[in-house]
Amino acid sequence: MVFSNGDKFNLSEGLAAVRLARERLANEITATRLIYSRAFSEEAGHSVYLKPENLQATGSFKIRGAYNKIVQLSAAERQRGLVAASAGNHAQGVAYAAQKLGAKATIVMPKTTPLIKVDATRSYGAEVVLAGNYYDEAYEAARRLEAEHGYVFIHPFNDWDVIAGQGTIGLEIMTELPDADYILVPVGGGGLVSGIALAAKAVNPKVKVIGVEPEGARAMQVSLETGVLTELARVDTIADGVAVKKPGEITFAVVRELVDGIITVTDDELMDAFLLLLEKHKLLAENSGVLPLAALTRLNAAGKKVVCVISGGNIDVLTIASMIRLGLVNRGRVFCFSVELPDVPGELLKIARILAGQNANIVKLDHDQFKAIDRLRRVRLEVTVETNGLAHVRQITAALEQAGYMITKVY
Repeated sequence: MVFSNGDKFNLSEGLAAVRLARERLANEITATRLIYSRAFSEEAGHSVYLKPENLQATGSFKIRGAYNKIVQLSAAERQRGLVAASAGNHAQGVAYAAQKLGAKATIVMPKTTPLIKVDATRSYGAEVVLAGNYYDEAYEAARRLEAEHGYVFIHPFNDWDVIAGQGTIGLEIMTELPDADYILVPVGGGGLVSGIALAAKAVNPKVKVIGVEPEGARAMQVSLETGVLTELARVDTIADGVAVKKPGEITFAVVRELVDGIITVTDDELMDAFLLLLEKHKLLAENSGVLPLAALTRLNAAGKKVVCVISGGNIDVLTIASMIRLGLVNRGRVFCFSVELPDVPGELLKIARILAGQNANIVKLDHDQFKAIDRLRRVRLEVTVETNGLAHVRQITAALEQAGYMITKVY
């Protein structure tokens, strides 16, 4: 897999490497068949299919690239020990492959890595070192360990063998759905989207591969816009799995040549997608894993066959609870408002009757005289209700205002 003929990638060589990777991985990965999503299809106006890599043994696609790299190392290289930097998913892939192949692995992870990913990595026998607040800082620490101890560094994305391993996803998609129009792929360092683009376009040059980044970590998009590999000053996103300041040299070159565009999405859109996936498909994905689903409504097309790669599902329970709550708020499924009432008997009952008439289920009431501006005459009421969506929220608001109540939305 090298440049040839005016910086064009040799897709036939790339496809051959991906096919070899598929053979090596045959007994090591879960067959993640496509799932048709009626819910996302109706919402987006496309025929949407999910590629659930969150169902892999290590909880993400990263096992593919890590195993394909490590299985090709010599016995002497494995004996030296392995080192990697990761925000979590590559860590587990490397740890899993190292354990299976009899190598010692040291993984450097950012201090902000969710505990579930740290514990899972240790469960595969790897030594975990916490350093820095972002992947890039952990990467520098891992490189220092490589130099100090002579370890073999396993890069999470800027490596042809890793890219070929991730490319097996593209091969599987095109085998199962050869007439796919679009493949939407999360982008951090770019290894996943590079591998998928190499494989998918070698099989069907007409398929469009679109990368998806969070607005707070759009390193690949900025690099494409400037035309040079660019490092962000900072990243700020709930999608910790793709919180990368700088893509790889190899992946940037592949994306520039073969990927058809980058879409960015907000953290709020990620929360919406997370909730819908969980509610409609009973599938649990991490924040970075739902990037493609969040991008569906931003796709500049209609009525297409679209595959969304759900890249991982390693998410801790506290984050799950927070994502569900925020997703419910964003989709208008929970509505909280405050209103000032005359401090006379019966006012609370009037509000309750209006809400009942609108089929709004009250889940919390806060009736506090001391929060009012004039607590001798008026009292502030804060109400949280369960609703059916944004249209229902508007109906409730209109009914309250029609009854003479001026409400303030809390969330």
